Amino acid sequence: MTILANEKQESILLRQFRDKLDELRESGLYREFLPGSQLADDRGHTQYGDRRLQVWCANDYLGLSQHPELVLAQIDATFRHGTGSNGSRNIAGTSVSHVELERRVAAWHGKERALIFSSGYVANFESLSTMIRANPDTVVLSDSLNHRSLIEGIVRTGCRKHIFPHNDLAALEEALASYPPAQPKLIVFESVYSMDGDTAPVREIFDLAERYDALTFVDETHAIGVRGPSGAGLCEELGDERATFVQGVFGKAMGTTGGYVAGPESAMDYIRSFAPGFIFTTSLPQAVVAATLKSLDLVQNDGGLRLALDAGTHYLKQELRAAGIEFLDADSHLVPVMVPGAERVRRVARQLRDEYGIYVQPINFPSVPKGGERFRLTCPPFRTHEQIDRFVQALTACLAAN
Repeated sequence: MTILANEKQESILLRQFRDKLDELRESGLYREFLPGSQLADDRGHTQYGDRRLQVWCANDYLGLSQHPELVLAQIDATFRHGTGSNGSRNIAGTSVSHVELERRVAAWHGKERALIFSSGYVANFESLSTMIRANPDTVVLSDSLNHRSLIEGIVRTGCRKHIFPHNDLAALEEALASYPPAQPKLIVFESVYSMDGDTAPVREIFDLAERYDALTFVDETHAIGVRGPSGAGLCEELGDERATFVQGVFGKAMGTTGGYVAGPESAMDYIRSFAPGFIFTTSLPQAVVAATLKSLDLVQNDGGLRLALDAGTHYLKQELRAAGIEFLDADSHLVPVMVPGAERVRRVARQLRDEYGIYVQPINFPSVPKGGERFRLTCPPFRTHEQIDRFVQALTACLAAN
């Protein structure tokens, strides 16, 4: 009888899964993956079946994931150290490369210490949830457009939270002023917001944090590598190192994988000692860390990469504007092209792929509000004016046809 009851319960649960997926498909929000293979010998392209597609939505902002020096660094380290890391950071998984990368990242941001994680999502979730739980009286003030990893890290704790309208300094100050001076406060925001491509009023937020004795946690994910004299992000570009905590990733402009958080020694050691997602997970392979160290060398010392990225982005925006294509002209390398309608954005993407060999990923709810569907374009340094011209012509034709 127990087995039958369990089987019945399981069948109900599986049926609920199917029903929810059917609802997602009917709404036009079901997401499909494109099973491609990056081509290191043809940067910015992926092999899709028997076709070669040009990719215009990658997070590899500087094209470093296929840079020969990174590839060789990872291959060489693989031959010397193998493909795995042997275990968690606490059990045989801490190499000299891990320690060196953490040391360099901390120095890069002017912080006492850094911790590297398997991804930026994990870095945000584990760091925030662990630190906030340390003091249940903490109130968190979170920008309304924060990434899901930040939101989940905050929500997981059950702490008191205040969500302020995006980049609204007056609302943030009003919220800060509503709590007693002795109340522990943490302001969580991003420097560059990925869906709109806009930037935060970083200096002004730090001013408010000082005025109301709050700590700050800044997610620099989309600014790492592409902003600042050495690529350390928007805070470096502004010459303002007042952030208490800085989060960043290696899986976007840095061209490898992983994430990190940098901050005060005591906080970083606390996270290292208490965060389940740090303690109980296998560490990044030493070969990946070696490639990241090489990437850090290139990013810190080759400002030409950032200049080329800015120049290509400027030309792309110029051509989109000339073609009459609606896009958000924000202060970043991210170019959101607005294509309202869940079904329409899918049709345009499909036509670009099938007729022009171009891959862009439709972005819809819940990543953006319904009616705010878009493509988020990126233009790495290796893109030529001819490639940009051809892309804009193809996009113009597909938008007109749909």
